[in-house]
Amino acid sequence: NELKGPPCRPTLEVSQGMNYLNPMRKLVLLMICLISGGPAMAQNSFVLTSNDVKDGETLPMAQVYHGCGGGNVSPHLAWSGAPEGTKSFAITVYDPDAPTGSGWWHWQVFNIPADVTEIATGASMKSIPAGVIENFSDYDEQGFGGACPPEGDPAHRYIFTVFALDVEKLPLSEKDSAAKVGFHLNAHKLASASFTATYGR
Repeated sequence: NELKGPPCRPTLEVSQGMNYLNPMRKLVLLMICLISGGPAMAQNSFVLTSNDVKDGETLPMAQVYHGCGGGNVSPHLAWSGAPEGTKSFAITVYDPDAPTGSGWWHWQVFNIPADVTEIATGASMKSIPAGVIENFSDYDEQGFGGACPPEGDPAHRYIFTVFALDVEKLPLSEKDSAAKVGFHLNAHKLASASFTATYGR
């Protein structure tokens, strides 16, 4: 389901270097290149940002779990450049470094309408749009659960991802497992965009 196309550079270099090709053939080669590279360009144009959490930086205490002295506040998230045909969005926050063998899911949100492109700070379980489902996190609590890595661990990574999906609704409830949610997200993914923050204690 990844939107990838073959790189255009080799085709462009060939078409530029072979001057004996007639102009029409060069044009055809360039058109093939652009068409094949289109999905990759669409994937690259899908971007996720946040006013609260910055890519590559330390997670603020506001997004740390209350059991670890933080505010446990879901962050602001905004996205743009979704591909044509997007019918809904989903959000996940995942720690691949948790010592569980399968990581730790901090947030899974799905059935976000296609006309929604921003979630406000602190929206989890308070001002999420109607019809949107927030799954139970691995804390066994519904909604956002902040970072809380074991003391002394190297800083964990927290991957924030938005998915553009080809369906309006996923056939899931808030109590379905993270694995089941992930299966449906990947089955219906048109594109995804992510950034990563870190936190240790």
